[in-house]
This record gives sequence, C-alpha cells and structure tokens, in this order.
Amino acid sequence: MADWWEITGGVTAPRGYKAAGIKAGLKPSGLPDLALIVSDVDAIAAGVFTTSYVKAACVDYCKERLQAKHSSRAILCNAGQANAATGEQGMQDALESAELLAKALNISPELILLASTGVIGQRIKMEAMRSGIPQLVAALSETGGDAAAGAIITTDLVTKSIALETNIGDRPVRIGGIAKGSGMIHPNMATMLAFVTCDAAVSPHLWQQMVSRAADRSFNSITVDGDTSTNDSLIALANGESRTPAITDIGAEAEKLEAMLTAVCQHLAKCIARDGEGATCLIEVQVTGAADEHAARQVAKTIVGSSLVKSAIFGHDPNWGRIAAAAGRAGVAFEQENLRIQLGDFLLMENGQPLQFNRAEASAYLKQISANSSLPANVTATNMSNVAPQRVDNPVVIQVNLGNGHGSGIAWGCDLSYDYVKINAEYTT
Repeated sequence: MADWWEITGGVTAPRGYKAAGIKAGLKPSGLPDLALIVSDVDAIAAGVFTTSYVKAACVDYCKERLQAKHSSRAILCNAGQANAATGEQGMQDALESAELLAKALNISPELILLASTGVIGQRIKMEAMRSGIPQLVAALSETGGDAAAGAIITTDLVTKSIALETNIGDRPVRIGGIAKGSGMIHPNMATMLAFVTCDAAVSPHLWQQMVSRAADRSFNSITVDGDTSTNDSLIALANGESRTPAITDIGAEAEKLEAMLTAVCQHLAKCIARDGEGATCLIEVQVTGAADEHAARQVAKTIVGSSLVKSAIFGHDPNWGRIAAAAGRAGVAFEQENLRIQLGDFLLMENGQPLQFNRAEASAYLKQISANSSLPANVTATNMSNVAPQRVDNPVVIQVNLGNGHGSGIAWGCDLSYDYVKINAEYTT
C-alpha cells in the first residue's frame, strides 16, 4: 500500500498556493486560455524541458531563469499560441509578459516562470495578454486549481489534475499537479506542460534531482504519436509551507517525498496518454527481465509507440507478432528464446514460442477496455463543464519478459485511430 492518499484541490492543495484560470481572448474558441499559479512565499523551483533544438521562447526564458536563480513565486501559462519559432520578437513578448505579471503581483520579474501552448509559429496575442493579466491576478484563489487546469488545455478532451498527501514527521505534506497534452506526445523530456506544487522544504539540488527522476519514470515514459514538441515543460515548486524540517540529503524522508512526487507525475502522464488525440483506450506495457530499468523502459516505450501495435489495439486485434517485433527493434539485447508476451490474462508467447489462445476472447478483452474508457466527444465553449479529470485505472495491459535480468520498467500510450489523422490534418485549417 502506498504511504499517501488522494485529496482534492490540484495545485492549490498544498499550503501556500493560489491559482486562477480565465478567458483572456487568446483562443479563437472563447475557452479559458490564461492560467496562473502563485506561491505565497519564494519557492524552490526545478524544471525539465524539451531537448528539441527548436524551442519556444518560454523554454529558453525558463532555463535562463532557473540557471540564475533556484527560486520562483509564479508560473504563468498561456494557451492558444505556442510562441515557438517566433524569433527575437517572441522572446520580447515573453519578457513583457513576465514584467506585466511581476508588476501586477508586486514581485521581481526574476521570480516569474512562463509556459505557452498552441500553434507553433504564432506569437502570443499581447493585447489580450496585457488586458488579461490584471483580471487573472484578481481571480487568484486558494481553490483555483481546477480553473487553472482548464485554462492550459488545447486539443485535450479532459483536464488533468491530482493532489496527494502524506505525513513526514508529525505534519502533513502535500503535492499537487496539473498537466495538458494530447498530441505531439513522444517525450524527450515530455511533450506536454505540467506544473507541480509542493509544500515541503527541499534543497534546490535535491529537488531538481527528484523532479528529473520523476520525469524519467512518468512523462518520459509515455508516447502518443512519436512527435516531440517545442514547448515541453515540467515546472515544480516547493515552498516549505508545511513547516516540516528541510530535506537536504537522500534518506527515508527524501525517498518518501520523491515516491509521492513520482506518483503525481505518473498519474498526470497516464492521463495525457489516455487523452491522446483520437484515442479510445490507454495502453500500459510492463517489461521485466531486462538488464536494468533504463533498458526495460526503452523496450516498453518502443512497444507502446509502435504504430503497428497501436493500430492493432484500435482494431481489437491480438496480433502479438507486432509486440515481439517492436521489442526486438528497441535496441536492447536479449535472447529470443526467453521472450514471453501476455495480453491481459491471455498468454500469447512463452520461451520464444507461440502459444494457442482464444483469439475471439482476447479480441473481446480489447473491445471491453475501449468500451469502458469513453471520453467526451469534443470540448466546446458550451460544454466546458464536461471537461473533468478522467480515470486511468483501466488500461490494456501488455506484459513482456525478456529473461532473467533484474530490470523492470513501464511505459504508457494509447491506440491509433482514424480520428488522429483527421484531427492533425485539419489542425490549423
């Protein structure tokens, strides 16, 4: 049993945080499009960002800020325009956004972190940003986590939010998180945005290590379509408002906090994978018997990212050959005669040999998962109330064993449907 429990509130569940999400006029749809998370005090800040050489202005801005200063007070996120590949003017827009917010909050611009999401090549609509920031600050609330979660999404069908609580010493410690992501998901960091708040006190170096490892075991272990974005950002704040003793070294308390941080990130990552554009189900690939964790995750991610595997799952076809082929091309050495593959309760291959199984029942298993995993058909300005966090506890499960190694790893993804092509063929038209 995990040594923590789920609570409500998202990013405002931890002590000392407020959040808001408003309609500023950045999105043509009229949906909420500007979000803000603010800590009452300076918070230790850590970040993991895209490895793409084509980066949004907000990514360059945040990396420079965090290299110069390991603390922050606020995260501002606009949806509608990615502000990526926008040249020097895009950076000037980012700087102006930070300065406007700093003035409205009466803090230094150095304490502002930024994120953007939307169409690549489009600058932020600065007129809407200028008028929206005062409204956004006025809307800040200790219960504003849900509003912020709704204001960062683009093609998402559902919001993605969670908060967990544990006890460290004799005091409660909380971690909350929100995320967005649906397409362009194949993380080198993570093709999405995620913001995490924590009320523990942690040293900057240790917090960055925790966040980086949590990203590897969550956002870096999901894939939807094999495309990495220009705006990938995971930003995590820890403000110490739980009043627990500072965690500065690896030990039981640090391990407990990192495990809960990883659980928050994995929940959000699975929500992103399940909400893949056009998807009908979440897929979880569990790999064991590898030489180490990294190798196991590499095989798992290759399988779940295979277009052939994803298409077979969408078609409810228990075609285990595609799973075996993906495992074999993952770049991880193993003996073919040790390969074992299982789909749900159906053992398909053992000791490298195909087994007889009930193909109709295996197909019915895939159909049942898809039927029980429905999401809203579309998000519009009139049905925003339908945008609610989804459950991710009913995936298609693929288990693969490679041999006798001690390494194990998990990756998550989704099936590949006709709708994915339609959504992305018409994305800007």
